[in-house]
Amino acid sequence: MPLSELISLLPHLLLAQAEPSILSRLQVEGGVDAYYGYDFNRPASTVSFLPGTGTTARRHNEATVNLASLGVSLAPEPVGARVLLGFGTGMDVLHRAEPEGDATGPDVWRYVQQASLSFAEGPLTLEVGIFPSHIGLESFQSQLNWTYTRSWMGEFSPYYQTGLKGTWRFDERWSAQLHLINGWQTIGDNNSGKALGAQVAYSGDRLSATVNTFVGNEGTGAAEALRLFVDTVFTLKVTDAVSVAATVDAGRQARPGEDAALWYAAGANVRVQVARPVAVTARAEVYRDRDGLLSGTAQTLAEGTLTLELKPTEQLTLKAEARHDRSTQAVFDSHDTDANGLPRRRPDQTLLVVGAVAYF
Repeated sequence: MPLSELISLLPHLLLAQAEPSILSRLQVEGGVDAYYGYDFNRPASTVSFLPGTGTTARRHNEATVNLASLGVSLAPEPVGARVLLGFGTGMDVLHRAEPEGDATGPDVWRYVQQASLSFAEGPLTLEVGIFPSHIGLESFQSQLNWTYTRSWMGEFSPYYQTGLKGTWRFDERWSAQLHLINGWQTIGDNNSGKALGAQVAYSGDRLSATVNTFVGNEGTGAAEALRLFVDTVFTLKVTDAVSVAATVDAGRQARPGEDAALWYAAGANVRVQVARPVAVTARAEVYRDRDGLLSGTAQTLAEGTLTLELKPTEQLTLKAEARHDRSTQAVFDSHDTDANGLPRRRPDQTLLVVGAVAYF
């Protein structure tokens, strides 16, 4: 074969060798999380939960889509990537606190769940971009959680982070993470400081535990000051049918010219696998926002949830849930309105939610 023909065929030969490798690493994913929720307060605003929260079942007396996802990922060998987009009521709440600015803000990022590059070599994995937070028990993906609605501890802590994450696996059970990030669930930065996050995790046959931390300046202008936060999560498989999980959080935010704001919380979950496709989960939680920094009102929130899960196939999860929330303050919208047409508030809410999540 002439040399010129061999050279012309070389790109095709290389591509033929590369394509099977790339295609074997490429994965397309997506799904739809739909729900119907009924709030016995019958809120005049048609929304449940508190402002800036309710990433699940936000809308009252309405069948709607909480989250529709579509994405693609490439396993890191050694370089990989993942882009995951989302649409729905949950995504609208998720990015609502993004700081407005040039080329950033809720409208710019509202459809992005994740967009990151990764590099893996031996026990080390590096990831840069927008990726899920290391904090908390619950995921933004409903099918990964024991309940349908998320706890107050989940709603008031980050679901995503932006920056650089390094993960080191010591062995099959122990790992550690270090994060250099823009801030507390933010893509666009609203101050001059960066934040550090860290995690130490153990994953055994029965017991899993993580300790997560966040240290960084939050707030803008004269209100910018140091935030400290620690989150601990324990999951224990008591038997093949019974699992329990417990979470404890504590946070402190410095405030120039006044006392620091404090918040702390604890929650417990019990999950019973009644049969292979059927599970029941009970959750109880207390969240103390002493100075109203995260919830907007100085209050203590208590919540109890009971969830029935049916999983007819691996790709489909059905959940029926009853939830009751109570606050020490009147913070939940009611059916009654004031002279300005705004909903009057009451200290509790009771929800019934039916959700269906199909994911591939």
